Amino acid sequence: MRHAVAHRMLRRTTEHRMALLRNLVTSLIEKERIRTTLPKAKEARPLAEKMISLAKANTLASRRRALAFVYKESAVTKLFAEIGPRFAERPGGYTRIVKLEPRQGDGAPMALLELVGAEFKKRSRKKDKKKPAAK
Repeated sequence: MRHAVAHRMLRRTTEHRMALLRNLVTSLIEKERIRTTLPKAKEARPLAEKMISLAKANTLASRRRALAFVYKESAVTKLFAEIGPRFAERPGGYTRIVKLEPRQGDGAPMALLELVGAEFKKRSRKKDKKKPAAK
């Protein structure tokens, strides 16, 4: 029986699983939106919300705790400079999980994990204008 066993193991060892979740949280902070499988998104969500709560406190101790978890120092800088102040008045619920269609290769359920304030930003694609070949 699985009494008091709380989290998904994701078929990984503890070290591999924690490295994966730390990478997901780091990417979420940097890009504000990531596409991953649904179980991974559900596991990364509480960790990301904890990092944002640390950024709202904006103390030296909270910055050091975030640096101990997040891999990139630039992500921590963005977290404390932009993301923390953005959610200063919000009491919780900083992330959203949007379910997507299953992955084509293996049918894994996919999801979009994003910060609540990250609206859809349309990419501007530059069309390549080919010059006629000189003869």
